[in-house]
Amino acid sequence: MAQRHKSALKAARQSLKRRQRNRVVLSSVKGAMKKVTAAVEKKDAAAAKASLGEAASALSKAASKGVLKPNTVARRISVLAHSVNSIA
Repeated sequence: MAQRHKSALKAARQSLKRRQRNRVVLSSVKGAMKKVTAAVEKKDAAAAKASLGEAASALSKAASKGVLKPNTVARRISVLAHSVNSIA
């Protein structure tokens, strides 16, 4: 952590808060993506489509909050949609 300067101490505190917030968002995104892949592996089309909507929503929220870049989100949604469409 920063040693002396007031602004450096504040920046260090802020970065810790941001890191915690970003980790929460990323873990929810990972969980949503795992639900989709699990449904695809079970070949359950209805559950896969439902969980794809949730995952796309979570990914879009992460992009709007600046946790993930928009192109990364688009790519991940595309990959998930392709896998869901392959079993439908």
